[in-house]
Amino acid sequence: MALDDNRIAKIPLADPTKTRIGWIGTGVMGRSMAGHLIAAGYELTLYNRSQDKAMSLVGDGAKLVSSPAEVAQQSDIVFTMVGFPDDVREVILGAKGVIHGIKQGSVVVDMTTSQPTLAGEIAERLNKLGATSLDAPVSGGDIGAKNAALSIMVGGSPDGFAAVLPLFEKMGKTIVHQGPDGAGQHTKMVNQILVAANMIGVCEALLYSQAAGLDATSMLRSVSSGAATNWALLNLAPKIIAGDFAPGFYVEHFIKDMRIVLDESSRMKIALPGLALVHQLYTVVAAHGHSRSGTQALALALRLISNRAC
Repeated sequence: MALDDNRIAKIPLADPTKTRIGWIGTGVMGRSMAGHLIAAGYELTLYNRSQDKAMSLVGDGAKLVSSPAEVAQQSDIVFTMVGFPDDVREVILGAKGVIHGIKQGSVVVDMTTSQPTLAGEIAERLNKLGATSLDAPVSGGDIGAKNAALSIMVGGSPDGFAAVLPLFEKMGKTIVHQGPDGAGQHTKMVNQILVAANMIGVCEALLYSQAAGLDATSMLRSVSSGAATNWALLNLAPKIIAGDFAPGFYVEHFIKDMRIVLDESSRMKIALPGLALVHQLYTVVAAHGHSRSGTQALALALRLISNRAC
């Protein structure tokens, strides 16, 4: 639970003429998201473990530094967009983390899909230093990141949310403050349950279509405009048909997300058998060397267990 906002310095509204931005994590999505802030005129200080993945942003005007703490020292609002909860803990709370450079009145915005309990821990630690945090995971994949069309689900201080909103609007189209610390992450867990259900449906439908000898392209024309339509059908089914398993969102990251959901559901004493099944199927995908493929690679596991050509 976050401390009373009265113990935190007033947070000014983000303004490209005054607000210094820090960004940590320039992966498939983070690179595009940070790029939108640079394009909007914000001064950006950057850290990434693999410096070569940050060089395109440096070319656009970002300043590259050597640690998350140094990012925090030079920033008013710090964004993190990394891979796993352990990465979030390291870059924010670790020995060289943001917490060691953060200033009173600053905001830390974690956009990684991570654990709700970790979001609460980060908020408590930062509040004691007079800073605040938001957990703001996103949905929309690499396409949404590139097009600044992400759905952003935000938990944390209402004042912090109001201050950062102009920046969120440079990265996304649907931006909703969901409640206190951790509420953004819980909302993302709901999103991932729905994504899992859609992915298994799309992949099973395409497998059936193949076995029935249908023309996949004409089949999609019929089913994608009716009650069966969903994001995965529109965006990932054509990639599966084309044999394109390049990542917009990594299999290993989706497995991580589903593990978080299953752990949370166990804590809340609820059963999610459908999600548990999809988690197991994605484990098969990873075991066959596709942990860094896109989530549409689920189709390969279904083809394998049905003895269909991959």
